[in-house]
Order: sequence, then C-alpha cells, then structure tokens
Amino acid sequence: MKGKVYIVGAGPGDPKLLTLKALEVLRGSDVVLYDRLVNPEILHLLRSGTKTIYVGKKEGEQEERQEMILNLMEEFVREGYKVTRLKGGDPFIFGRGAEEVLYLLERDIEVEVVPGISSCIAVPELAGIPLTLRGCSSAFAVVSGRRCRGEVRWSDYAKVDTLVILMGVGNRDCIARELIKAGRDPEELVAFVEKGTWKEERVIFSTLGSVAEGLVEVDPPAVFVVGRVVEFAKTLKKSREVVAC
Repeated sequence: MKGKVYIVGAGPGDPKLLTLKALEVLRGSDVVLYDRLVNPEILHLLRSGTKTIYVGKKEGEQEERQEMILNLMEEFVREGYKVTRLKGGDPFIFGRGAEEVLYLLERDIEVEVVPGISSCIAVPELAGIPLTLRGCSSAFAVVSGRRCRGEVRWSDYAKVDTLVILMGVGNRDCIARELIKAGRDPEELVAFVEKGTWKEERVIFSTLGSVAEGLVEVDPPAVFVVGRVVEFAKTLKKSREVVAC
C-alpha cells in the first residue's frame, strides 16, 4: 500500500472555515500531525481511529521540532499511511509548508497541498476591517512581525495603505516605533484581533503612537492591522467585545 502526505491549511480557527477539500482529506487520513494554532474542535471531525499527534512549536525549539515533524511524515508515509500535516491558516503563508513539500519531493514521496483560508485576510474581514476600500485603501501588505529589526525593512511599508502584521504581538512596540520612524502617522488607527474567529475573539482599537509607547495590552495570537480601514470596523454594530485604548 502506497502512502501519501497532504499539507493542509486548517484556516484561522473556526472549524466552519475549513474548505471542503480539507475536510475530505482529513476524513480520509490515517495520521494527522497538527500545529498549535489548529482549533481542537477540528480534530473532532476526523473518523474514528485516526491517529493524531501534536507537533506545535515553542520559541527556541523550532528547528528541533521541525526535524521531528519531517521524520514523522516520512516514517508514517513509508509505512503506507495517508498522512495529513495540518497547519493553522494557509500552509504557504509564514509557515514551513513549502519546505516540507521540498523535503518530501526530494525523497520521492507523493505530496499534495490543500490551501487554507489565511488569518491575514479572514481575521480582519470577520472583525469588520476590509483590507481594501475605495477611496481609503487600494493596496495592502502582509508582513511577518516575528523580528522587529533585521529581516524586515519597515521603511518599505511606510506608504502601503493597509498593513497586516502576523506574529507581531511580542514586538508590537518596536514595530510601531519603526513604522513611525519610517514616516507613518502616530495617530494612524490600528487594531489587534486576538484569537480571530475563535469563540474568545477580542478586538482592540488604538493608534500607532499608543502602541509605540507600550500602552496597548494584547495577548497572542493576534493579527495586527494598521491603516485607515480600521475606522470602518468602528462604525459597524457588532456583538463581540470591542476595547478602545
């Protein structure tokens, strides 16, 4: 029996945002290796008997855990199993989906990618923040906030209408200062959407200057949005909790 690996995006959290293809693959899998940001409710959709293995990473152990993940995928697929590598959001956006695909192809292992709905679009949108809006925003950029300096030149994003920063909660003060230094207005509106699409979702509105001064408390995971489009969300009637800083 020949095995196969599927690299699957689980979406931003809400199980209803899984694609039909992702659900089909999950229900046909023998083994599922899942990440920290995958909602546990998604695992309840698997057929009985599916083996699930948590492979989430903590800061400082990424390389060691990634090597373990690669070894597990190869081990199970060579035993003839259908293996799903389940990642939060989309597997190719700030994940190692592409690296995992290359690893498998180099070893002549059949692999298929199943895209997922990325949090960079879905989370702001469902919080009432359109990334583009006629007369307000004609472009947006998605940036990794894992490192404040070195990997990202924030000056490149000084004039982009809307910024969506993923994995930037821990560096939010530094990122905001760098953006202001690059020319963005300290009074520019920002929003943090904590645990977007989960039952615990919380939206925090503030300004870039307040974030730079360390005045905004946010818990990860959260999507950090900068731009005039944030004002749109403040005009909508919403039942979820909204905090103004």
